[in-house]
Amino acid sequence: MAHVLLIEDDDAVRGGLRLGLRRLGHDVAEAATGGDGLRALQVAEPDVVVLDLMLPDLDGFEVCRRIRTGNAVPVIMLTARDADLDVVSGLEAGADDYVVKPVHARVLEARIRAVLRRATPASSASSHPAAFGDLAIDRRALVVSCAGEPVALTATELRLLLELSDVPGLVLSRQQLLESVWGHDYLGDSRLVDACVRRLRAKIESEPADPRYIQTVRGFGYRFGPL
Repeated sequence: MAHVLLIEDDDAVRGGLRLGLRRLGHDVAEAATGGDGLRALQVAEPDVVVLDLMLPDLDGFEVCRRIRTGNAVPVIMLTARDADLDVVSGLEAGADDYVVKPVHARVLEARIRAVLRRATPASSASSHPAAFGDLAIDRRALVVSCAGEPVALTATELRLLLELSDVPGLVLSRQQLLESVWGHDYLGDSRLVDACVRRLRAKIESEPADPRYIQTVRGFGYRFGPL
């Protein structure tokens, strides 16, 4: 059972998802506005947040950014439109996944289970801390530091870094990363990978526009290879 915080202003949508998720065994707290959702986050301490993009006060982008200032809880964005700008903006704000409405509770639950699996990233066969220049990755403790300072990563960002750094020098395609990090077929939606890479670079690269650690192989994917 997961503790879910559902932030959705549409009473019918919120009620339907609440009922469906509870029938599937989950505990659901809910809020109808962004402000109420942020307050509920402190009280409910959820395992995952399901966040509507269009809210009457703070929009979902701003709510997600505020969550990410001090909380690594997985966030699934609900959007009524599969528009590139909306999806990418939500992912750039820190969402781990997105679902286009209307969505059935069972489909949403599958996404919830996927992000919760990523919330406890498995370490690779190599359990010893590894240093790549200023970047240190302790796979056993699941701790990352840069220039001696700890780096706060979400579970998805951490799993992506572990996957890439486990095979330094090798190129991993976006589809390979979707399967290994997100855990199920996203119908080739590479926006998840690209947005997460950008967020990760902003945290571990001294110059994200000229990355040292996570290099783009155009037309294919990414390679971890400290320069």
